[in-house]
Amino acid sequence: MASATRVLESVREVAASFTAQRRERQQRRELDPADFAALAAAGFLLTGVPAERGGLWVDLPQSTRPISEVLRALSRGDPSVALVSSMHPAVLSFWLATASVPAPNSTDWIAQRNEVTSSAQAGAWWGTITSEPGSGGDIANSKTSARMGEGGWRLSGRKHFGSGSGITSYMITIALPEGEQAPDWFFIDMRNRPWDGSAGVRLLAPWDGHGMQSTQSHAMAFDDAPASRIAWPGHWKALTDAAAPFIGCAFTAVILGIVDEAIECARRDLVAKKDSLRAYERVEWTRAEMEAWLAVQAYEGMLRAVETESTPLLAILRGKTAVAELAESVLRRICRIMGGGTFARHNPYGFWFEDVRALGFLRPPWGLAFDALYEGGWPKS
Repeated sequence: MASATRVLESVREVAASFTAQRRERQQRRELDPADFAALAAAGFLLTGVPAERGGLWVDLPQSTRPISEVLRALSRGDPSVALVSSMHPAVLSFWLATASVPAPNSTDWIAQRNEVTSSAQAGAWWGTITSEPGSGGDIANSKTSARMGEGGWRLSGRKHFGSGSGITSYMITIALPEGEQAPDWFFIDMRNRPWDGSAGVRLLAPWDGHGMQSTQSHAMAFDDAPASRIAWPGHWKALTDAAAPFIGCAFTAVILGIVDEAIECARRDLVAKKDSLRAYERVEWTRAEMEAWLAVQAYEGMLRAVETESTPLLAILRGKTAVAELAESVLRRICRIMGGGTFARHNPYGFWFEDVRALGFLRPPWGLAFDALYEGGWPKS
């Protein structure tokens, strides 16, 4: 079994090297494969491998905190790389958080679980391309179709926000199987697959870099793209609910890492002139520090819920939504204190402000999140 502490320290070293390149990195609109090679060498891919096979994953209560802390540390160096990296354990948590399923799918499930986690152990990066135009962010509304064809499943439909396109070896997605009433999870082998449509995948629009600017969250079209179906068919909701607490914490950790770094950098930039700040600036800074503290408490509450509660989903959604709002407020206040210079491309604060806003649009998006928060807050009849 790998040591989570050792991986965390190695990833911190990689993140520190990213920090030293911050000005250059904030001009990028693309990912650098060398970054992911460095993370793989640091042991990051073991976040998607079970402990019995030498990885970091034990179970949901024991693994969520250490893996989230790895992502929090990485985000301080490069938020775009951290967000793309977070998709790797997030996707694999569909298999990791559900160690077994009932018969008659139990044997196939174990075989597929071993197959996908072995791919991570061998160096494969996993990602996701689930969002669809017109779905409102609700994967249950997927219009992508899945049909059984020669040699296996084939997917057809449009997707946007394929984070890590060009870096990921495999991408998980959602589609509606022919003859069925509910969608299900599939994954596509993206290795050596051209994006010109000749192999079922076509690039519709490259990521334009507006917020989380270099995540390569490209829009893609599938046209009879070969895919594999998850080995517990018809149970997409159960698998999603089992993984969701971990996924919520992982995404939140990425945003909190930006807040950590922004507060530390702002404090360093402001300390020399703290006595000359205007009254408004002093109030805004004090509020920024309080809200950053509250964001940490919300995140800690999420982790404790995973560690101690049997059904932590509502707590996770409350914490993630609270951190999304707090992080945006913290960066807005810092930008106001720093002034117009935050709009310069050599200044990190404006970039970080756009980055933290992204959390509110990571699944589930605002409208869907508040629907669930409202409904979940009432006693069950």
